[in-house]
Amino acid sequence: EDNDLEDIESLLERIEEPRLAPQSQGGVSTDSRPLLYVEHRNLNPENELKRYFGARAVLGDQRPRQRQRQYVRSMWLTAPKNTWPRYSKTGITMQLLDTRRGVQHFTFEHHREYQQVQFKFLDAVESMDPNNIVLLLQMNPYHVDSLLQLSDVCRMQEDQEMARDLIERALYSLECAFHPVFSLTSGTCRLDYRRPENRAFFLALFKHLMFLEKRGCPRTALEFCKLILSLDPEDDPLCVLLLIDFLSLRAREYSFLTRLFQEWESHRNLSQLPNFAFSVPLAYFLLSQQEERPELERSQARERAARLIQLALIMFPSVLMPLLDHCSVQPDARVASHPFFGLNAQVSQSPALNQLTSLYVGRTHALWKDPVVMAWLEPHAHEVLRMVDARDALVQEAEHK
Repeated sequence: EDNDLEDIESLLERIEEPRLAPQSQGGVSTDSRPLLYVEHRNLNPENELKRYFGARAVLGDQRPRQRQRQYVRSMWLTAPKNTWPRYSKTGITMQLLDTRRGVQHFTFEHHREYQQVQFKFLDAVESMDPNNIVLLLQMNPYHVDSLLQLSDVCRMQEDQEMARDLIERALYSLECAFHPVFSLTSGTCRLDYRRPENRAFFLALFKHLMFLEKRGCPRTALEFCKLILSLDPEDDPLCVLLLIDFLSLRAREYSFLTRLFQEWESHRNLSQLPNFAFSVPLAYFLLSQQEERPELERSQARERAARLIQLALIMFPSVLMPLLDHCSVQPDARVASHPFFGLNAQVSQSPALNQLTSLYVGRTHALWKDPVVMAWLEPHAHEVLRMVDARDALVQEAEHK
């Protein structure tokens, strides 16, 4: 039975492939699709866990129960569970506002009965007693804001399993309200974060993404990150651009990260963010280490990595020392004694930039800890010091910026 189910799953994936990616011949599918194209199968963490541990380990105890559950809608964002209350219409709908230049703008809308529950929810939050939210959910088991709020309470009480389950239930509730033409995967559907009704969807996706990352599913988390970015790529209200590079590196999606940088650098100045300034050269370096790639491609990646890491060190000298410190690496005498990378680099920058660099170092230092990466970084740090001592124009320009 296990084998039969695995065969059915692989067959469905094969059927889905040509429908989703007509250009998949010749290995060009990743480049010919839109940058923020989201694949349905990558939204399911079970697929990622199956790749790591095998289908039997991941799905072993779930299969008999799945057969009994006959009348539950199949969803893309979450898998509905038998333990959840029976779903009934909540009073949330989604409307298509307009279509401009091939991009569709949608919004969630709350009907009167849902608005009344929303007012009760606000009273429950003001009471500062989580039990009031629990009572509200007993009456309205799919009220989205209550699910999000109670999830935060469970997370603070270290009940991670329940916190995650409530977020998944919120996503299920919102997905049941989707407009028929709203597409998660096309990258051309927009939601305005400034409309309060839309905000819960962004927050539910973001909280789900954080749980996925903690569970060790960086590839699935990256796909949700792309989905959030595709809903409002211009404003990026949840600042997922500060996270997407880390998830790309953790998921080993180096080509996606370099492509994002190439396509968006000209109009978004991604190199002005410390996380992109350092993660993109690291991605190029890791691409150059992949032996299955052609030699020409690897040497080009090496050259780009060298050029970009030097620019990053010149632009954000305050990153190097905290990064080495987090990696428990002792810098050599020349780097340690040179004022360019010294304490002054951290003291002289703005509080906002300080925050960005400390966030980056705290989040990604484990990726830099690899001795191969450190050995690659060292000569470039020395080259930057040589340029600083030679009063290179590039250094003055970066300081001015």
